[in-house]
Amino acid sequence: MPINKPDDKPVKPAKKAATPQLVRGMHDILPTDWPWWNFIFNKVEEVAMCYGYERIETPILEKTQLFTRAIGNTTDIVEKEMFSFVDQSGDHLSLRPEYTAGIARAYIEHGMLSLPQPVKMFSYGPHFRHERPQAGRYRQFWQFNFEVLGETEAVADSQLILAAAALFERLQLPVTFAINSVGCPDCRPKYRQVLIDYYRTKRSEMSDEAKKRLTRNPLRLLDSKEEALIEINKNAPQCVDHLCENCRNHFVKLLEHLDEVEFTYQLSPNLVRGIDYYTRTVFEVWGEDGAASAFGGGGRYDNLIEEIGGRATAAVGFACGIERIVAELKKKQVPVPPRQRPDIFIASLGEAARKKALKLFEDLRRQGVTVAESFTKSGLKSQLETANKIGASFALVIGQKELMDDTIIIRDMENGIQETVDIQKVSLEIAKRLEHKAARSVPA
Repeated sequence: MPINKPDDKPVKPAKKAATPQLVRGMHDILPTDWPWWNFIFNKVEEVAMCYGYERIETPILEKTQLFTRAIGNTTDIVEKEMFSFVDQSGDHLSLRPEYTAGIARAYIEHGMLSLPQPVKMFSYGPHFRHERPQAGRYRQFWQFNFEVLGETEAVADSQLILAAAALFERLQLPVTFAINSVGCPDCRPKYRQVLIDYYRTKRSEMSDEAKKRLTRNPLRLLDSKEEALIEINKNAPQCVDHLCENCRNHFVKLLEHLDEVEFTYQLSPNLVRGIDYYTRTVFEVWGEDGAASAFGGGGRYDNLIEEIGGRATAAVGFACGIERIVAELKKKQVPVPPRQRPDIFIASLGEAARKKALKLFEDLRRQGVTVAESFTKSGLKSQLETANKIGASFALVIGQKELMDDTIIIRDMENGIQETVDIQKVSLEIAKRLEHKAARSVPA
């Protein structure tokens, strides 16, 4: 054994690596969560198909300027929440905080104006905002999104709202639709001044942050969650009382369309949404706790495409947060389709049988049979327990005797009855049994 010399330094033990943890504000979507997520994705696609939407997915990374021009420099998203950086080429990039700006960019860049209008598209995917993490709010969050580009008529707004309502009906979640109009560049400046004049009479009751917002973006004071402002806003001037004739007519038509189909909604005069590109119609989807439990919302953005470099194109859209909906589905215990149960489970005993079982697994898979296995387990009992746990209809068992006889055991996992058959006929026997089981499960 080596002996340390007096001047040798003792070797320090290596520090144990810190346990890896999530970045603050992020979250994992675990396998046990995916039934709810897939349930939502499937319903989104069903509604999209019913209403004639086609899927589009834009990059997670876009040029920062796209969002600053589209969303607005004075919004919380741009001022405080965007994840932005300069890449190795010197480009200023941002992780997308919302879908609409990127979809508007794609509409321009790919010449979609030449397509039959309106162009109706939907998406679902992750977004990023550096906001304070709290229940249901993450810094990486998922949204689904519906957009109608190239249509000015109020009927497009109403049908978009009806599509959103149809989606929540399919999700089995009771919601309320809050609707308002925020006017257009012609009438909004006059209303903005009326609003500023009103808030100036209340400055002594306002917080320092509210006073700053009064200078930068007074409309956002209307949907503030500050208790003092909630009280002040009860008597604030309403935008609908200051709409120009065109905006007023558009809003009246929207409500008439919704009334025609007996759709229930709530007029919400303080609803403005948090993004500068909205014009005329704005709406939110509220849960049972009202605005405090909003799942999402949207509205019309008739000037956005022109503002980012395209031709003047009217548009309307909405988006909802998927994490919040998942939480509500779980809270309401809404039944979601479970993971598909396998038709067949293959069990084997011994190394030679395992090789045979592996080939059989691939043969059945190619034939379209839903098949499962647990080849890493050696004990037959533990394999059959797995088959029972995952709900397999039948188990195929190959042991030493079956290898010698060129046979296989077919075990009905429901009643435990098993039969030995020629391995060459296993596909035919499985097909017969699955067909018979399916026939028995169909109600008379």
